[in-house]
Amino acid sequence: MTLIEVLVVVFLIVLLAALLLPALAAAKRKSSHINCINNVKQTALAFRIWEGDNGDKYPMQYAATNSEMMKLISGGNAYVLWQSMSNELSTPKVLICPMDTEHIAANNFSTGFNDANISYFFSLDATENNPQNLLIGDDNFAIDGKPVQPGILNLATNVPITWTAARHKFSGNIALTDGSVQQTTIAGLNTALANSVATNTLTVRLVIP
Repeated sequence: MTLIEVLVVVFLIVLLAALLLPALAAAKRKSSHINCINNVKQTALAFRIWEGDNGDKYPMQYAATNSEMMKLISGGNAYVLWQSMSNELSTPKVLICPMDTEHIAANNFSTGFNDANISYFFSLDATENNPQNLLIGDDNFAIDGKPVQPGILNLATNVPITWTAARHKFSGNIALTDGSVQQTTIAGLNTALANSVATNTLTVRLVIP
């Protein structure tokens, strides 16, 4: 092959790579988003199974009467509630969004399991009686452009909460207490928040790991 022919071949390879790589990246993001939705579905189902075995109450309602558990949760230790659901969840890997680069999947619910192994918030105020309550979802929130910190986040309808660009590009996945799972925009998130606040006492409490 002449030098010109080699350069043409190299140019074509580079051009094909430039065309294909964005498509492959988009396909990977779509696959990861689907996996995240499936994780949220499995986790929401685990809540409903736990509830069915425990007098139609979610573990958050039992935590409210357990001062030691509430002390841990209030201190930013969300993992203790997930540990109480270990039989229903089967594996802690469902608690990690595939697009989450800040947390890592755990191998079990005992050795070393903590908030670093969780991608999802849960609502302390979720109850079976209010089917439009927020239950769980992606926890990459921001308020006034600042990422929220671990712990209990008290939200009212006038708080401008958003998804960050991380994970799903200013969108996210949530589950409601009626068992439905949704991919939502920022507007959808705030609608779900407003519906949850409407059935509580002006605010809703989300636990951020």
